[in-house]
Amino acid sequence: MLRRPLLVLVAGSLAVLAAGCGSSGAQKPYTAQGTAPCLRDKGFTEVTTNAVKVGFIAGFAENGGVRAKAKNGNVLTIAFAADDTEGVASTEKAFTRFAPKKLRPHINDIMESQGNAVLVWTITPTSAQLDDAKGCLSS
Repeated sequence: MLRRPLLVLVAGSLAVLAAGCGSSGAQKPYTAQGTAPCLRDKGFTEVTTNAVKVGFIAGFAENGGVRAKAKNGNVLTIAFAADDTEGVASTEKAFTRFAPKKLRPHINDIMESQGNAVLVWTITPTSAQLDDAKGCLSS
């Protein structure tokens, strides 16, 4: 009598596992190399993926870093973490920790993440700047 419910439970568990395997639709992580060309196309200038020029945190990010300047002079730095969970959390923590003291209380106004990308601006971006930058995130 106990075999039938156990069999159903095991079959259901296998179905759930099978659904999680194969083509899961999981998005590849964003990268600096995939994102930089679009930023140039959107009018950002001084776009670089050079680790020395993007800053310490973005320079050491697993999937690279980008630094770009918007038309109004607002500088954007993007660090591409390894993943969108622990990688992003530790990258955000690093940006917050090493931000100038007077900027730390306002860090949430200039920092945002999407997927594995952490975007940090010098001043609060306009909605158009933020949309352009986030729209450029690519693998």
